[in-house]
Amino acid sequence: MRTSKTRVAGVLAGLTLTLGGALAAPAAQADIPACVQMAGQAGAGGSAADAVTAACSRGVSGDLQGCVSGLTAAGVPGGAANGACRLAAQEPR
Repeated sequence: MRTSKTRVAGVLAGLTLTLGGALAAPAAQADIPACVQMAGQAGAGGSAADAVTAACSRGVSGDLQGCVSGLTAAGVPGGAANGACRLAAQEPR
């Protein structure tokens, strides 16, 4: 009986440390500048800078379809828009 209590206590302590570390770890930052740069290289003009930034911001929140739609509306070809939106959700390098 005593061994099982010790195991339970050990498991709970391990979970507490694991969850505490996960909660204390900083959130991954999105790479909006890389998304904007890729979109610019792919054909979004300077007049569409605000629309590109807004679309890349949608990619950060996981709205890949909204990001791609926004970039294509700003003049970025579909494949490049998809790649740029995937960059938006990644941690900066």
